[in-house]
Amino acid sequence: MKRVKLDRIDRRILQDLQEDGRMTNVKLSKRAGISAPPCLRRVRALEEAGYITGYHANIEPKKFGFNVTVFAQIALNSQAETDLENFEELVRSWTEVRECHMLAGETDFLLKVVTTDWEAYNTFLTTKLTPAKNLSHVKSALSIRSTKMAPGIPINVNGEDESD
Repeated sequence: MKRVKLDRIDRRILQDLQEDGRMTNVKLSKRAGISAPPCLRRVRALEEAGYITGYHANIEPKKFGFNVTVFAQIALNSQAETDLENFEELVRSWTEVRECHMLAGETDFLLKVVTTDWEAYNTFLTTKLTPAKNLSHVKSALSIRSTKMAPGIPINVNGEDESD
């Protein structure tokens, strides 16, 4: 992977694409203060260097009937690396789980689970999650509403390259 030294223009491109991944190269180049061809070259270089890992659409869950979001705190009986990896592999197979984070502290993993309703979550909990090998316990927290869902990371456009 080629290393790219990020300057103000690169950080501006990253910030703008993070906010709107469908922004045209022309609009992106104007916002960055450069012409379109070098802007496109910079985007490609940022992709090749691994700063941009993909693009996606934000889908409104309720339009598809997904009305329940639950954050499940998972504790395992063993934190041996193979047991952690086995749990992570299992989690990747569950489409209901949209995010999985390994944590330090009492909770080993935090899962973001999206289902159509509370009954569907209960079915997921009892047929998939709790029967999982090495599971000690689960604490479920129902999300009432989401106030902020900012993608990516905070990028300081005018600051120094934080990745060095």
